[in-house]
Amino acid sequence: MLIMERKILIVDDEADIREILQFNLENAGFNVECASSAEEALEMLNQDHGLILLDVMMGGMSGFDMAEVLRNERNCQIPIIFLTAKSSENDLLTGFSSGGDDYIPKPFSIQEVIARVRAVLRRMAPSQEKPANMLDFGNLKIDLETKMAYIGDEKITFSKKEFEILALLASNPGKIFSREDLINELWKDAPYVLDRTVDVHIARIRSKLGEYKTCLTNRSGYGYIFNPSK
Repeated sequence: MLIMERKILIVDDEADIREILQFNLENAGFNVECASSAEEALEMLNQDHGLILLDVMMGGMSGFDMAEVLRNERNCQIPIIFLTAKSSENDLLTGFSSGGDDYIPKPFSIQEVIARVRAVLRRMAPSQEKPANMLDFGNLKIDLETKMAYIGDEKITFSKKEFEILALLASNPGKIFSREDLINELWKDAPYVLDRTVDVHIARIRSKLGEYKTCLTNRSGYGYIFNPSK
């Protein structure tokens, strides 16, 4: 399915926001559906959706909570762009750590929203060039084609950004990547990304690697390194 054919699901409890976003995104060529709550969105969501524009502060379930459900309970990796008036550093970190792929503060420019949507969809588009590839570190195996990782027979669930970080580091064992290196490589289209965002993602990766967490370490003053001999 082509990127522009994938549906965008707008989730916001304010009708005027939904209408503005839907009108402009459809004019930009996107197929759009709307939900007025996280609960409604969870019922509507299916494999035809390619991206979620998700308000954070809603009555009932919040956008952060919905993202946690999708990532942790449903193993759903549909990209999420948060829309919110909350824009402190802690809010940004909460958004990314709950599984968000981008974060747009309100009030927003509709041109910015469209640009961010296109950028995220472009990043998520499957590559036609990369062949099947498996990184094998004994019991730890990282499949770069299916974007899955395993320890023995147990599948490890990573968010898309977590997997991208792990894959980059594990594909270059012994090489140190500074936070700036990781941001430049993996957040190319984001207007700004905090160093702490990288740290949060690394911490989540290490927590999921179990006995292999010591392979991913921080060289103080330099950056992060994947060393499978650890």
